[in-house]
Amino acid sequence: MAKTQAQMGAYKEKKKKFSTHPASDRAYYIISGFCLTFVLIAVSYPLLYVLSASFSSGNAVSSGQVLLWPVDFSLEGYEAVFKNKDILRAYGNTFLYTILGTALNVCVVMTCAYGLSRPGLKGRGLFMMLFTFTMFFSGGLIPFYILMKDLQLLNTMWAMVIPGALSVYNMIIARTFIQSSIPKELVEATSIDGCSDVRFFFSFVLPLSKAVIAVITLFSAVGHWNAYFNALMFLNDRSLYPLQIILREILIMNQVDVSMIMDPELQIANAHAAAVLKYSLIVVATIPILCVYPFIQKYFVKGVMIGSLKG
Repeated sequence: MAKTQAQMGAYKEKKKKFSTHPASDRAYYIISGFCLTFVLIAVSYPLLYVLSASFSSGNAVSSGQVLLWPVDFSLEGYEAVFKNKDILRAYGNTFLYTILGTALNVCVVMTCAYGLSRPGLKGRGLFMMLFTFTMFFSGGLIPFYILMKDLQLLNTMWAMVIPGALSVYNMIIARTFIQSSIPKELVEATSIDGCSDVRFFFSFVLPLSKAVIAVITLFSAVGHWNAYFNALMFLNDRSLYPLQIILREILIMNQVDVSMIMDPELQIANAHAAAVLKYSLIVVATIPILCVYPFIQKYFVKGVMIGSLKG
């Protein structure tokens, strides 16, 4: 009862503060609230539709009966996903590429950012100019393919990990974060005590840069999880395919093995089987990234905004 009264008191206090705002501010808040609500609905509905369609029957999905809630609840799509050996192997490959690629990205970005954040580095301006140049210009697709071939990375798992190991955008964010968050006095005090650059990096820079490391980790993980273009160009062995290539085949090329679906109606209609399988696979491919976001969201403002607005 006391908790309810406290909530009512807080609500009345907020309402009182809102009523004291000028009319223009109240109109702005109301319009903003309606716009944000509309954006929330526009973004949420496709996600809810995909989730509902994945738990519906193929006939209901193909006939357009699914609008918001599952129709003729069925798990045939998920059974097909987890019975397909190609999908399970691709799922494992994607996890492997994401873990290795993200670890490599964070290591390379943070070491490079720390070096470029030190004002005593000779040629720091030249290095930054060269790094920035690569953000706007590249050698092109054919030279890139020839380079990968000469390095003997074609049709290997390293073709999904090594290219793009350094993201210049993330490096600039990390460098600016280090410059803004770690005072020069700390560097001077530790150097007087005989602390080397390597020890200062591991003992001070990394512990104080958890926010930007979390953001870079998420950016890199999402990029590796959704990567398919490198696999499309450099991988010929189907056992090395990531999940996104299998998903592309199902969504675009409609390569669906109808025998994976046990329901007789789905065996008759190939389109029904494809619809159920594609929605179920989309959900399975999206869940890991959605599970990571809530744990790193709190670092976004501190990590990204400091790195992008200062410096």
